[in-house]
Amino acid sequence: MADHRSKLATIVREHESQILSEWVDLLAMGGGRGAVERTEVEAHARTFVRLLAEAMQADSSGGIDGPEWAKVRAMLATLSASRARQGSSPTETATFIFSFKQPFFSRLHAEYRADAESLARELWTATLLLDKLGLLTTELFLKSRDEVIARQQREMLELSTPVVALWEGILAVPLIGTLDSERTQVVMESLLERIVETGASIAIIDITGVPTVDTLVAQHLLKTVGAARLMGAECIISGIRPQIAQTIVHLGVDLGNVATKATLADALVLAMGRVGASVTRTAPRA
Repeated sequence: MADHRSKLATIVREHESQILSEWVDLLAMGGGRGAVERTEVEAHARTFVRLLAEAMQADSSGGIDGPEWAKVRAMLATLSASRARQGSSPTETATFIFSFKQPFFSRLHAEYRADAESLARELWTATLLLDKLGLLTTELFLKSRDEVIARQQREMLELSTPVVALWEGILAVPLIGTLDSERTQVVMESLLERIVETGASIAIIDITGVPTVDTLVAQHLLKTVGAARLMGAECIISGIRPQIAQTIVHLGVDLGNVATKATLADALVLAMGRVGASVTRTAPRA
């Protein structure tokens, strides 16, 4: 088996230019949404062929988990991460490996055209190896895509929970959508960071955009209020609509001594009063 592995590596090296040319043409023909530029495809293909030949020459075990394959695995991890960021599909990414079979097997047929037994052995060896690399590439792609999705979700959470400075010493956190444990943590961290940055003494948590308030949501709100108090800031909860007020009473949720207001405007007036400021109308309302 070791001789066969060595022969495969030799064939790749001897016919590298022709294999690369045919392979890159096949990859370019694949096209599809998320397809990458030909120059990038060529660079990845050239690197893969070189590393593949080195690994096959050094390791004849039939596996790809050994140290001899470390550079190949690292290269495929980089490729998969790049394709995930660019929006390629798992099929398009796996095709990078599987399409290598056609030009490679053509060279094997030419090399062993007079030796059917050796050809069958080499084809089977190469098939098993490339299948393992193709499956590894798919796994790496899915892992990279999951990481991209998780990062985007975290960024969306941060964007959906801005902490706004309304007045000197007064911050506001307008919440829109469902408030779950993960989002509560983001809200809490963002609010506490801004309290430290600004030295604010009042934080208004506006839940006008929160569709429903149940026991769990109320607990999340109280956790945020408690964390802000530990940092020296008092909280006011605004956006308490009649339906939400009835729900809170029905659930028996105790908001303690947390000030609540129906609108953000009412909460701002209360907050300004607590910091020693006031709003005065300079002209009668038309």
